[in-house]
Amino acid sequence: MIAAPRPQLQFTATDAGRDTEPLDLIFIEGFTGQTVIGIHDSELHRPQTIRIDVTAGLPRPRACDSDHIADTIDYGVVRERLQRLLKEHKLTLLESFAETVADILLHEFGAHWVRVVVVKPKKFDDVEAVGVAIERRRAVEPASGRAAPVLSLIGAGMVPGGA
Repeated sequence: MIAAPRPQLQFTATDAGRDTEPLDLIFIEGFTGQTVIGIHDSELHRPQTIRIDVTAGLPRPRACDSDHIADTIDYGVVRERLQRLLKEHKLTLLESFAETVADILLHEFGAHWVRVVVVKPKKFDDVEAVGVAIERRRAVEPASGRAAPVLSLIGAGMVPGGA
């Protein structure tokens, strides 16, 4: 069996942190599993193989100094979380699935940036693979102190002191 080609997504740690400091990248490449996903009737009744590539960026994690797994993202735990997601999700689109994976990495694992590639290998007889690649960045934390309430009001379309 010929493996589906991987998207050519060459990048460096500074690409991942375009707007910020360079990031250390933790990745899982070629994770495969079975799940029910799709919009066509033929996809909704039986599991199919999907491949997931995940890259998560952290500003120089403390693990570089401490040598403790608790100070970084444990890709073994991420792998287990992806296995659970394959069993539990009720999504139909790869885009929604990729977004869910990104949310998990950003919010459950504390990544600052993530790239997720989700692929259906051999979806069609004349195509090696179809899929989606997304990049997401964690939202900037709101300012602390007195400015935070003012900024949230402005964000809601209200201007303090305005008539």
